[in-house]
Amino acid sequence: MIYELEDTSKVEQLFEGWEITLIYSCLQKVMGTVYVTDTENPRSAMAFVGVFAFVAGEPDRELVMNKPDGFVVMIPQDERWSELIEECFSDARKFTRYAIRKDTVFDRKHLEEMVAGLPEGYELKKIDSDLYDLCLQDPVTFDFVSVFGSKERYLELGRGMMILKDGEFVSGASSYTRYKEGIEIEVDTIPSERRKGLASAVCAALILACLDEGLYPSWDAHDMNSVQLSRKFGYEFDHEYTAYEVCSSQRTH
Repeated sequence: MIYELEDTSKVEQLFEGWEITLIYSCLQKVMGTVYVTDTENPRSAMAFVGVFAFVAGEPDRELVMNKPDGFVVMIPQDERWSELIEECFSDARKFTRYAIRKDTVFDRKHLEEMVAGLPEGYELKKIDSDLYDLCLQDPVTFDFVSVFGSKERYLELGRGMMILKDGEFVSGASSYTRYKEGIEIEVDTIPSERRKGLASAVCAALILACLDEGLYPSWDAHDMNSVQLSRKFGYEFDHEYTAYEVCSSQRTH
């Protein structure tokens, strides 16, 4: 059987050295869930938050097969887990993600210049109660706030900035997830407003807001475009890693 693990300290060693803030969110019990097949002496575990599932320890078929329902991005700790995922889900799409270093030293002046470069006719605003509601109405911005589960939770723990044009969303950066020391950044711009420096301005504004609070604005890249964008703010590429898009209706917990 699959169980939700209450005492996440029991699996900290399984995830040791894995510098992904979404895992921190689960282990710190800020958000997300850790699943195991043995609550007393777990030898394997799945840290799940948003749509991301990180599997670690000894490969466990039961844990993989009983992933949360629906679309999941499953990330293996090593090749043994990769082989197991491919065995369990023959139609899983294997792809590469790009880890960004977590020790960035930011140049505040450079970031402030990016924010100041916002073109005329655009308005930069913090995601507040009203903009939270706006985010939920659009698939493009839904993930900016949805993982937090409620408006109250987002306004307490989440951080985000949006750029509006004539009162409508055009670009934004927000916390996909939160861990104790910082956030994981999610960014998007509507296609018709890209290549105007909007993503640079809104990300710089969010990074500055995090620095003002002593929070670390972590960045993890889905593709090379995201890697290139991150470099504008001072981030450095670390390494590639394997992920799988898995879709299934199976769920036993």
